[in-house]
Amino acid sequence: MKPNYATAHHFYSMHLAGDNRPEEAVREVRKALEIDPFSPIINTAAGAVFYRARLYDPAIERLRKTLESNPELINARWFLGLALEQKGDYRKAIAEYERALALAKNCSMVIAALGRAYAVSGERDMAEAILDRLRESSKHSYVSPYYVAMIYTGLGENDRAFEYLEKAYQERSLSIGYIKVDQPLDPLRTDPRFQDLLRRAGFA
Repeated sequence: MKPNYATAHHFYSMHLAGDNRPEEAVREVRKALEIDPFSPIINTAAGAVFYRARLYDPAIERLRKTLESNPELINARWFLGLALEQKGDYRKAIAEYERALALAKNCSMVIAALGRAYAVSGERDMAEAILDRLRESSKHSYVSPYYVAMIYTGLGENDRAFEYLEKAYQERSLSIGYIKVDQPLDPLRTDPRFQDLLRRAGFA
């Protein structure tokens, strides 16, 4: 009914990305950008969709350009950190997560991303300190078990990762909606427990 409604293309692209339909997701977010090329929200979404599609260089370029004029966009910094992490540039990823945390000090999503980056870069003590921080935070506010599972996956502790993924499933955590595509979970995908979880969550 409204083919030039940028927000509809934006949200549809995010849905397609979560459903592991990367080519369609990229096409939709590009339509949103054509309609509203200066929107910081849509530009951040484009970086996120490129990241989900594993197009890391375009994601990094888009997010850095967005942050030049909108340096306080926490999601843009978070996704930039994610893309840098997948490229193996852990130092720069950690720096972006730390910048995001300076803007949102108690954001468990970003805290967990920082912990995972420490884990995959071999800084186990730092990763375990982040786990302690999340446990302490969970006494006062909600911390999704999904985020904790990400850190344990980075540490190679797959049994603990599945323990927390199961908790996230039982709690109907919103984050589990991206279980089909979240790159940090790639080490778990061949495990029969992961396929079982996908089936029970309706994502098989």
